[in-house]
Amino acid sequence: MKAHLMFPDRDFDADAELPSHAAILIEDLELETIVAAMAGDDEVIRRVTTAALMAGPRNDADVIRYRQAAMADALGHADLMTELYNTAVRALDSRRRQWWGAASRYASSVLHGAVELLRLCLDPLSEIARLARANAGEVESEAFRTLFAMLASELSPEYLAGIVAHLDALRFRSGVPVSVGLGPGNELTDFVLRQQQTPEGPAWQRLFTRQRPSYTLRLDSRDEAGARALGELRDRGVSLVADALADSAEHVLSFFTMLRTELAFYVGGVALHRALTNVGVPTCVPAPALPGTGRRSFTGLRDPVLALHLQHDPVANDCHADGRGLIVITGANQGGKSTFLRSVGVAQLLMQCGLFVTAETFTADLCSGVFTHYKRAEDASLVSGKFDEELSRMADVTRSIQPHALLLLNESFAATSAREGSEIARQVTQALVEAQVRVIFVTHLYDFAHTVFERSPDDVLFLRAERRADRQRTFKVVQGEPLQTSFGADVYDEVFSNMDAPAPAGAVRP
Repeated sequence: MKAHLMFPDRDFDADAELPSHAAILIEDLELETIVAAMAGDDEVIRRVTTAALMAGPRNDADVIRYRQAAMADALGHADLMTELYNTAVRALDSRRRQWWGAASRYASSVLHGAVELLRLCLDPLSEIARLARANAGEVESEAFRTLFAMLASELSPEYLAGIVAHLDALRFRSGVPVSVGLGPGNELTDFVLRQQQTPEGPAWQRLFTRQRPSYTLRLDSRDEAGARALGELRDRGVSLVADALADSAEHVLSFFTMLRTELAFYVGGVALHRALTNVGVPTCVPAPALPGTGRRSFTGLRDPVLALHLQHDPVANDCHADGRGLIVITGANQGGKSTFLRSVGVAQLLMQCGLFVTAETFTADLCSGVFTHYKRAEDASLVSGKFDEELSRMADVTRSIQPHALLLLNESFAATSAREGSEIARQVTQALVEAQVRVIFVTHLYDFAHTVFERSPDDVLFLRAERRADRQRTFKVVQGEPLQTSFGADVYDEVFSNMDAPAPAGAVRP
């Protein structure tokens, strides 16, 4: 049995190695906030959602739409998803409680452990089959329709009743029926485990029916050698059945493991959607486009990380950047540029793993990977200069990045002079765009931004953090040419305007 909730034709590998830049991406985009909202204290959901965010389909829009449809079912039947997930968790708890015989060298112990484990799994199997039959007509996605049809077909009440009967017989309450043959030198050969014979006819008739002759050997309670020999005979008789039943138990556990893993993604998605809805953030189903088509257009895009931190709906932004290989964002300090950049990166990752996006509409082409290069705080442990460290990280990015990737630059190359930083920024972005990498660059390097603007290439979009005439930031990012100032004086005035106010008791002025 296969779950196939993440891919229509294969299992999802939650333990696959993450991309080499995953830790940096998680830090720069603050994805831990998203993962925490999805997983809470559940380590399985945390592991699965992290893997899904980091390794979304890079060139298969059909897989993304497959997951989007399943996610719609999950959002419409949240209690059902939780019930299915908890049932799988309960089945896997059986392994810890009972699977003690698996590593034994004695076939009887292996058989006993497998029988008990399968017996404990019967209730979860019956429960998911019942849920599948009860809800088969309620779901609409291919993923859940196929899963529920498979469960209803393969776990019918008659089939489960037959399993109960077989497991009961394999307890061998009346002894182990084994037939053997005699080989050369009276060596025992051809061990075959026989089905327990059920007496026929009424009891009174069997009482007066002549029985076939039989022989009984009774061991003395102190005969350890005899008991050991008898145990060896029993193990040889049940070894084939023990191996087969152990394989069956492992197959059932593997199914529950994969079911839990793939359901974890949708349970986490429901939790994230609930957290965002509770603070008034709208979501939409994004429209993925094929790689290289140059699509990037959205309306009402919010930063979900900021929304979860603030616990209210943040400022939304629109952008129409179809066909633009480079987006340059300039403008006022503390005007929302970094938040806008993060919202685009997070939305891309959410779309590519098959989740909803915090926007009113969102369309973008699939990318081969999302990369970041952010300004870092000064680190006293650095063995070289800060600018060397920036260039080293950029070299790491260029070694890993592929065509049709998305690179988010935030105040890169600001650790050197404005003139040198602008020239390096121009050369790096030009090379990346020519290599078919989509670049979004938040920068205060006016020389760089102005030079690119003067050339007015058709594939560059210039955005600017909006600042009103009264110095107030709207936190909107709008289309506009770069300005020579980032209005740092506004921040200075705001910070130091309070210096004239009376100092609190005990405070010391700088």
